[in-house]
Amino acid sequence: MVSAAYIHIPFCRRRCYYCDFPIFVIGDRLRGEISTGIQKYIANLAEEIKNTNIYGSGLRTVFFGGGTPSLLSVDQIHQVLAVLDQQFGICKDAEISMEIDPGTFNFIDISGFCHAGINRISLGVQAFQEELLQFCGRSHTLEDIFMAIKMIRQVKVPEFSMDLISGLPHQTLAIWQNSLEHAVEISPTHISIYDLTIESGTAFDHYFQSGKQPLPEDGTTVKMYCLARQILTDAGYEHYEISNYSQPGHQCRHNRVYWENLPYYGFGMGAASFLEGKRFTRPRKTQQYY
Repeated sequence: MVSAAYIHIPFCRRRCYYCDFPIFVIGDRLRGEISTGIQKYIANLAEEIKNTNIYGSGLRTVFFGGGTPSLLSVDQIHQVLAVLDQQFGICKDAEISMEIDPGTFNFIDISGFCHAGINRISLGVQAFQEELLQFCGRSHTLEDIFMAIKMIRQVKVPEFSMDLISGLPHQTLAIWQNSLEHAVEISPTHISIYDLTIESGTAFDHYFQSGKQPLPEDGTTVKMYCLARQILTDAGYEHYEISNYSQPGHQCRHNRVYWENLPYYGFGMGAASFLEGKRFTRPRKTQQYY
């Protein structure tokens, strides 16, 4: 029985220096300027969903990942959820997660996302230091982060997760501790900690092969992992999966699908599925996907 679906939204303002995900860079154009291209993708996504065999009796988790799903309009999120519900059914108590990036939405947007059915927000913070955000090629600022957190609190979304990255260039143990302490003070229901991986072909891959940017030594990144575990568990978070921590009762149900090797649908450019014991991935390039 399949009860989980991942939806890949490939649009991003820019490609972060560590990213090798299948994305489509739109720059700083507004939603209205790129609405035709995004709507074409949503229409294709809807057809993909409608043409998929049904292996279960209702979705218990839906995860909008990317890319930057918060670049979509409220109506486009609603369209995708509607076609998922029509094809598979979405359970009333389903966990419906959406990745959002600071600086890509306003209060009206996030209120609309929640009204459309989103009940779990994953905020891509990555670091609480302006210089580290710049080293990563992130499109948001520290001010954007705190404004995003304020809006998330205002809409009172039931589940609020935050992403942080360890092992970044110029990141020391003290800087990492500062980010962790910021996260604990904000107290989201869930925190994901990702150790930086240098993927072939990324900007970071080029920088580090040429020696232009220093990375923390392996021993330091191990200490960062241990420090995260210590600080977060001391703050009451449960370390329930290698990269994920949650307050009691707030584990990500969609994460557990992957962790427990359960089947799931994957829709969109580059999305992976695990159905009937077989894994397959949709095309990663735009021209191949359409």
